Amino acid sequence: MKLKLAKTTLSNKPKVVELSKLEEEIGLQSILYFDQENSHKEIKEMAEYFRSKGYSVYLRDVKYGLDQGESLYEAHIIA
Repeated sequence: MKLKLAKTTLSNKPKVVELSKLEEEIGLQSILYFDQENSHKEIKEMAEYFRSKGYSVYLRDVKYGLDQGESLYEAHIIA
């Protein structure tokens, strides 16, 4: 599964990463930010994937502006 990480600046495009690559990079604890272009279903599937691997996962929707499109997903993944 491919997911888009949140942009670091407004002019950048979101970086696309594979779920298996994310798992390799996660240490004991990690906070990841995902772009709003990911569907809610994809984010839930990512959380279930890590839960099935024995990780604890906490998800939330973060609003950083007044516009409806100014949001991203935050995932706390703890081993």
